[in-house]
Amino acid sequence: MYARGLRKSFGEFEAVKGIDIAVRRGEVFGFLGPNGAGKSTTMRMIAAVSPISGGELRIFGLDPRTEGPAIRARLGVCPQEDTLDNELSVRENLTVYGRYFGMSRSAVRARADELLSFVGLTDKGARKVEELSGGMKRRLTIARSLVNSPDLLLLDEPTTGLDPQARHVLWDQLYRLKHRGVTQILTTHYMDEAEQLCDRLVVMDGGLIAAQGSPAELIREHSTREVAELRFGVADHAAISAGLGDIAVRVEVLPDRILLYADDGEAAVAQVHGRGLAPDTVLVRRSTLEDVFLRLTGRSLVD
Repeated sequence: MYARGLRKSFGEFEAVKGIDIAVRRGEVFGFLGPNGAGKSTTMRMIAAVSPISGGELRIFGLDPRTEGPAIRARLGVCPQEDTLDNELSVRENLTVYGRYFGMSRSAVRARADELLSFVGLTDKGARKVEELSGGMKRRLTIARSLVNSPDLLLLDEPTTGLDPQARHVLWDQLYRLKHRGVTQILTTHYMDEAEQLCDRLVVMDGGLIAAQGSPAELIREHSTREVAELRFGVADHAAISAGLGDIAVRVEVLPDRILLYADDGEAAVAQVHGRGLAPDTVLVRRSTLEDVFLRLTGRSLVD
């Protein structure tokens, strides 16, 4: 799937301002960005449920403006909010949905068995959806999105609201799908999730692409190998940081700490101590995708 100069407008407001993307078959591709960046709008265009306003978009080589039904028949969509039918059993949520795709009763029953096993819900098949935990509901939602054996799976914030254990279970299932050859496009606010799952990704901000590449490439290009986090209690961090500019590649001052971006965090901390400064706490860590994200999109909250 690819897009060239893709745009989407709502009246005079331009939500997506001409982006170029290309998703390779069998890879996991991510969209990161703050609220209002244009991620969900782009996903709806890829899902062929929101018409494009300009540019070019092709999914499976098809034009969503004229071949929407053919595209949607080959898609699996996992929305951010669970849309399961609480009045039906776990198994019925799969079999009824499968019938929408024209599958025979025998075929959809077999597919339901396969998917319940895949997401670890075989023993819950007769239960009502309302009896499931949040993690189980999310797994069922993903199972339902796979009923039609899609060539492309769209996942909008797939693990939002889940506890760490449930997130890791879901990551494992998405990883297994990748190795089955299922192409995946996802949006997420979890930077560790993007690093774990995505082969490549784009960071969007204000309807534009701020950066794109693999997680490792983005970290290498927009950050340093390590980050040293220094806290000096209630001291004036801005004043302290003024004398540290030559120690690191980049110095960032937050209300409660100073971040030193350096290839060798321990060496940077040693130089801080060498200047007679004694931080209350010190943490040296590897640079992450979150550092890249915040540098590109800023730390201010977006409503």
